[in-house]
Amino acid sequence: MIIDTHTHFYDPTRGQGIPWPPADNELLYRTVLPAHHRELAQPEGITGTVVVEASAWLDDNQWILDLAADDPWIVGFVGHIDPGEAFAANLARFAEHPLFLGIRLGGRYFDDLHAGTVLQDIEELAKNLLALDVLVRAEQVDAVGAVARLFPELRIVIDHIGHVPIDGNAPDNTWQEAMARIAECRNVYCKVSAVPEQAVTQPAPAAGDYYQPTLDALWRIFGEDHVIFGTNWPVSDRAADFSTVVAIVREYVERLGPEVAAKYWHANARKAYRFVDR
Repeated sequence: MIIDTHTHFYDPTRGQGIPWPPADNELLYRTVLPAHHRELAQPEGITGTVVVEASAWLDDNQWILDLAADDPWIVGFVGHIDPGEAFAANLARFAEHPLFLGIRLGGRYFDDLHAGTVLQDIEELAKNLLALDVLVRAEQVDAVGAVARLFPELRIVIDHIGHVPIDGNAPDNTWQEAMARIAECRNVYCKVSAVPEQAVTQPAPAAGDYYQPTLDALWRIFGEDHVIFGTNWPVSDRAADFSTVVAIVREYVERLGPEVAAKYWHANARKAYRFVDR
């Protein structure tokens, strides 16, 4: 089993259109549905996906859940609900759905945790036993760590390896130290996703050796029980084709042995998101 825990689905041909990507994005502005991912992913041994929000429109949470109801390729959905006055009510609207796994918050919410209702709303998420994906950079990681310590029952997933630039060398010490601090929180996972997109050379190099120092650091810092596979497709197409995105991490993880690989490909994601087989 291999679960791609980071895909985005959308359809600009809908009557209401889409808020993202913009129409002038020639690469990404196209219909992207489960069948399109499955066509690329099945040959790579991938058996399903966790979809991550790509729309700030509240009703698009339901659009993805309706999409998932008709297609078992989707094992779960990380949605979008903005913190604010109506957060609890909006969360309640979706929290009981078995495929609704949690929400994603961008880095701006971690610039000041005491602004607005951010902490109150994250607590509501934790009470519902849902997960929190975070899209942050190194300077925001300590704030995420503060949340992880405040709500130890909340499972947190750092997306896209914390956006560390990859240049073929070991990652910057500041990034490594920030990641090491948050990795002390055992309710935090790191999604090893969008890896070629972090390459400072674009199009991204295909050789696995280029990424090894960064992957070595991730496995050393987080350990084999807290790293998760994801591609960030179709956004990943900006850096490399789908097979290359998978091959880069496959070359690395398969050298670690089948037990470690199984944790990365699906077992750790199951712990972080608590999705069930369909």
